[in-house]
Amino acid sequence: MLKRILVANRGEIAARVIRACREMNIETVAVYSEADRGALFTTLATRAVCIGPARAEESYLNADAILSAALGTNCDGLHPGFGFLSESSAFAAETIRRGIAFVGPPPEVIAALGDKNAARRLMRANGVPLVPGSEGLVATADEAGREAAAIGYPVLIKAAAGGGGRGIRRADSPGDVASAFSEASGEALACFGDGGVYVEKLIEAPRHVEFQILADSFGNIIHLGERDCTLQRRRQKVLEEAPSPALDKAARELLGETAVRAARAAGYVNAGTVEFILDGNGNHYFIEMNTRIQVEHPVTEMVTGIDIVREQLHIASGLPLRYSQADAAVSGHAIECRVNAEDPENAFSPAPGKIGFLHLPGGYGVRVDTAIYPGCEITPYYDSLLAKVIVHGRTRNEAVLRMRRALEELVITGVKTNLGLLYMLMFSTDFIAGKTDTGFIERNIGALLRPVEKDMTL
Repeated sequence: MLKRILVANRGEIAARVIRACREMNIETVAVYSEADRGALFTTLATRAVCIGPARAEESYLNADAILSAALGTNCDGLHPGFGFLSESSAFAAETIRRGIAFVGPPPEVIAALGDKNAARRLMRANGVPLVPGSEGLVATADEAGREAAAIGYPVLIKAAAGGGGRGIRRADSPGDVASAFSEASGEALACFGDGGVYVEKLIEAPRHVEFQILADSFGNIIHLGERDCTLQRRRQKVLEEAPSPALDKAARELLGETAVRAARAAGYVNAGTVEFILDGNGNHYFIEMNTRIQVEHPVTEMVTGIDIVREQLHIASGLPLRYSQADAAVSGHAIECRVNAEDPENAFSPAPGKIGFLHLPGGYGVRVDTAIYPGCEITPYYDSLLAKVIVHGRTRNEAVLRMRRALEELVITGVKTNLGLLYMLMFSTDFIAGKTDTGFIERNIGALLRPVEKDMTL
């Protein structure tokens, strides 16, 4: 078993990893920027090392500084969390080259799946259903237009690298292609250092469903069921739940088998997520595989009872999976709401500031993953996520009612948050009926931001 882990991240995911390590008697080293001096996650770790100024490029994206901290503190493992360098194959390779175990898949797997065009080719070769699209990258707007005409409008022009909804533009007609190509390619180059794009059919009003994978280095691969991540705003997830209200038993089994096949085709090891979209006819299509732990992993933990971070550490230590597919049974229903420091009345712009009064919800079936505390500074340098509120119930209705109660108890002053939007979602008749798609929030944003008296019954 690994003895000392450097956690190459910040905020609530750093705290989450550190807590898992502590339960496993693994020492931890936190790295932090000058802006995070005194942050909660730094106090939870065995040791903390400052790696640079506030700007992420000079700290959390500074591979040399992070690896120097790991070597200087004699770490034998490194957990990248999510975001930052977590999906950098070069960083994973350099970590391993320096004799430190990388808690994630092999660098070559990260590289292969990080290139969405290459990932599509791999999945196509292994019989995994794909959204219709170009066979490879398109080099010019004219080529993109020819592909779009063959596929049929509307289409998406999508970055081959990166993720998080960046480098994607919609084209509804030939007249949209030139600007969509230019904007998608330009944003991809700025965000990911790679301007390569491909064309893909736009599946209108889809649902977004992903399967959690665990795989060891001995060829054992299982899935832990699905998460429904359909509720999004500008392609950023807002709320996740497990299991999906859109899948029946047969569809769930089919998608689970497909996800395992996709992971096996990629030679996957450690925790990962196979993502699909579902159209209105129940057809499913592979869109990508994320080679890291996901923000929304707690909902899977709540319904399976399996600690995904602990399993990541076991696998990275060279140990076999401790669970079979039969062990990964789903019980009840879980929902996660992402509470962000943002101003809903001002186009959801980031809302930095100092946390004033803070009261976190508790009680049966409630979990809060956070690293905030009264008096802590929410800086403008990083992601605006403040907390994840996760609830579990025997049924989906019970989980909805529990989330209503939990959000009512949550009090955060000093910064603006999206708490009102999350609360209103819990009363949406379409959400309660499971009849949403990825555009639901944007179509209904006016009503969701308007507080009204709500019927508390389901």
